[in-house]
Amino acid sequence: MIHSFTAFVTLLARAAALMFVLAGAMLTYEVVARYFFTAPTIWAAELSQLCLIWGTLIAMPWCLRERRHIQITAVTALLSPGARRLAGAAAMVAVAVFSVVVLWKGFEIFWDSFERGRTTGSLLNLPIWIAELSVPFGFTLLFAQSLVETWRAMKDDQPDEGAPLE
Repeated sequence: MIHSFTAFVTLLARAAALMFVLAGAMLTYEVVARYFFTAPTIWAAELSQLCLIWGTLIAMPWCLRERRHIQITAVTALLSPGARRLAGAAAMVAVAVFSVVVLWKGFEIFWDSFERGRTTGSLLNLPIWIAELSVPFGFTLLFAQSLVETWRAMKDDQPDEGAPLE
């Protein structure tokens, strides 16, 4: 089960990387179309924003798993291995609690927009829930990954800092 989740998180991280590349390509196309051909698009800015939002939120569990978030280790480096393990587990529990709160509130916002049929109000006028769904989805995955990381911290099965990317 954890192996399947790990593979899924890795797949999402790769999809997120692709979304970032697509966002850059769309914005580049928009700049060229607007300033060189005086023919701006109605879709590039909004779709690139969706790619950036979704890409960021679906990459969170991979970043947590691979320890790619900013960490301050000035205090934890002074702790004994057992205390360091406990501090790591406590940090992951804090991430889990935070994730549940954001998931809950984010789902309320998504559901309200979905029920009311809210749109972006732009020229493309997409349903706003498409972007808002990324919050509960991404934080559900982050919650699950934080539980895995809590388990890993208690087992002292931590990834090497600065290890090469997959």
